[in-house]
Amino acid sequence: MAMGLTLTYMTTKVPNFAYGDMVLLGVYSSYATVKIYHSNPYVGSVIGLFIAGLVSVAVYLIVLRPLARRGASIVSLMIATFGVDIGFAGIFGIYTDYLSNTYVFNDPKAFYTLGPDFSVAGYPGIDVAAPLAVAAVVLIVYLLLTRTKFGVTMRASIENPPLARVLGINVDLVYTVSWFLAGGLAGFAGAFLTLDLPFLGVNTGNDLIVGIFAASVLGGLTSIFGSAVGGIVIGGSEIVMTIWLGSGFGYGGAVLIAAFFLLSGVYMVRRKTYQSKAVGAILSILGVWVIADIAAGLPVDFLAGELVYGFGSAIINPFQVGIPLVIMAVTLLVVPQGIFSVNFRRLLGREK
Repeated sequence: MAMGLTLTYMTTKVPNFAYGDMVLLGVYSSYATVKIYHSNPYVGSVIGLFIAGLVSVAVYLIVLRPLARRGASIVSLMIATFGVDIGFAGIFGIYTDYLSNTYVFNDPKAFYTLGPDFSVAGYPGIDVAAPLAVAAVVLIVYLLLTRTKFGVTMRASIENPPLARVLGINVDLVYTVSWFLAGGLAGFAGAFLTLDLPFLGVNTGNDLIVGIFAASVLGGLTSIFGSAVGGIVIGGSEIVMTIWLGSGFGYGGAVLIAAFFLLSGVYMVRRKTYQSKAVGAILSILGVWVIADIAAGLPVDFLAGELVYGFGSAIINPFQVGIPLVIMAVTLLVVPQGIFSVNFRRLLGREK
């Protein structure tokens, strides 16, 4: 999903807030495949890919491209994507009402995980299929961008559209295909979600959009492969961090987190902007505070104590929603161009 969102941003330079609807198209493609045609959700992923890809192209050709040609600002285009999102809310409402009335389904607006799914050594098939699908998508996109003529024209059109037009490249066609690929990735992933998320419905797209944006921002909004890494980090953090925050990190884990705060704070204090210095000072103080409290052998206070023993299961859902926001905010403050823009050799002192 993050790779597709990054691709739409690279072509229009506009955050696409209707992207969650492309994911939802994949979700309901899988739902219809299972409920109406009694097939497999994995079949729905292929159907969702094409449906979401075509709808994404329609959004680009009917809404965004005409506005861009009329000189609409980035803010205007961004608001237009909000309008598209609102329109899709009505469309999905009509579609789910149609499913309820025509097929007498009682769960189209909110349903549980779909099946059937295969199993591998006692584990759900999605645990194997999803990582393999991510690896396959990354490999295909890599080969497309680096080993084909179209990939070269796509990169040229994205990096320098005027020069690409001078060289005879049909930039509009390249952008159209890019939007099809972006929507297709969303629909493909959306169908997979029906085998993984415990509860889905008409609000699933809006629930996921924050995490998708966080993954794209973390990887860099101009790096397709960086967004794939960002997606893995954000997805893993949402699960692992909420479990640890609920049950506690233990003394060793709390010290590691405090050390991360301290090192991040020192790094940010060395930056030029006052905002970075202020955030860095706060992080450094928090890191020293937790380490000193644990090292002193005293009963840990409210901050160190919660890190050691956990915040309790009641906060798991709120924290899971907030973790992508925190990661995105920190990324924008520390490395606004994403982690793939960091020169690690210079950071480690190996390059001047």
